[in-house]
Amino acid sequence: MTGADPGRVLAAVLREHGSRLAASLVTLLGDFAAAEDLVSDAVEKALRTWPVDGVPDDPQAWLFTVARRRGLDILRREANYRDKLRQLRWPVQAEADDRLRLMFICCHPALPREAQVALTLRMVCGLDTRQLARAFVISESAVAQRITRAKRKISQAGIPFRTPSDAELAERLDEVLTVIYLLFNEGYLATETVGDPGLAADAEWLAALLDRLLPGEPEVMGLLALVRLHRARAGARFDGSGRIVLLRDQDRTRWDHAAIGRAIDLLLAAGRRRRPGPYQVQAAIVACHAEAADWAATDWPQIVVLYDLLSAMTPSPVIRLHQAIARAQVEGPEAALATVDELAAQLDGYHLLHATRAELLRELGRADDAAVADRKALALTRNPAEQALLEHRLYRTAVSHREGGPR
Repeated sequence: MTGADPGRVLAAVLREHGSRLAASLVTLLGDFAAAEDLVSDAVEKALRTWPVDGVPDDPQAWLFTVARRRGLDILRREANYRDKLRQLRWPVQAEADDRLRLMFICCHPALPREAQVALTLRMVCGLDTRQLARAFVISESAVAQRITRAKRKISQAGIPFRTPSDAELAERLDEVLTVIYLLFNEGYLATETVGDPGLAADAEWLAALLDRLLPGEPEVMGLLALVRLHRARAGARFDGSGRIVLLRDQDRTRWDHAAIGRAIDLLLAAGRRRRPGPYQVQAAIVACHAEAADWAATDWPQIVVLYDLLSAMTPSPVIRLHQAIARAQVEGPEAALATVDELAAQLDGYHLLHATRAELLRELGRADDAAVADRKALALTRNPAEQALLEHRLYRTAVSHREGGPR
């Protein structure tokens, strides 16, 4: 790659392929620490040699080759050296299988559920500690400790690095679905960027692979339908300047209606299994939005019913918040505001609570109170698109004040 910036290329390769490389090495070596060391050694060598020799034509294969050579010393100490050596090649078709296999390994029931999910998101999906801390609403040091303890537990308990049996797949499925769901959320609207299409595409790929592994499993089908429904509308979520376009204002002709139809067919097929679950319900909520010709045509009463069902399945303050947003369309902003205020103690550090509260207050004509809530939301989000939206709302409030508008 003549003229390419080595640092930028290496960062991009690690972001895109680092977790896959680690997953391949872990499943072959059976050791998290050894796999991480091999990747780190390869990265260190790239930092030394690429600025001098230039960026290789296939940088991800270069990294794997260096890691492979460094790993020979480890493999030579093992009785099955020759068999493993034949397996140790740059994965092409097998890389997604390696990642899915490692997901099920990380989600071993010997680990606490939170540790299973955190370890998998870090080791298999490549999310960093800051992203994980925000996902779990805990400190970065707590996330790091959780992952370290999980890796130590896997090593001490001798958890085997093999494809789980059918019974083991079933008992670990919920955690693997959670990992794919959180991976998609980070990619669809990342915590600190306008989104990472690569992560979102990865989540869809893994969900589709899981659907092939467990055909007819309704919650897998539900999650896959949910991801595809969201991605089918992704083209209208931002304007040409990268600003968020709210659902009510989106140009629905830019949605991929063929993909929406296929996703809804998948969801209906899952429903015929008569085993409803939270991913199917979430997909049904998104389908209500996706099928509406415009904002006014949205079936809000049906969405409220679906949120009631989802809240009964998986009670959480975040679900109650979204439930309140839907109820505002049916019962009015005052009733919804009462629910949002009840949730303030539990979700005070969640920027969407304050942004939602601001919208409801604005609808009730309480512009000053809305601005206070918007400022709280702005202080809590690092996402530049969300920051721009909140700053625009505050600007409009300030302009309204100068022009003698409502307070």
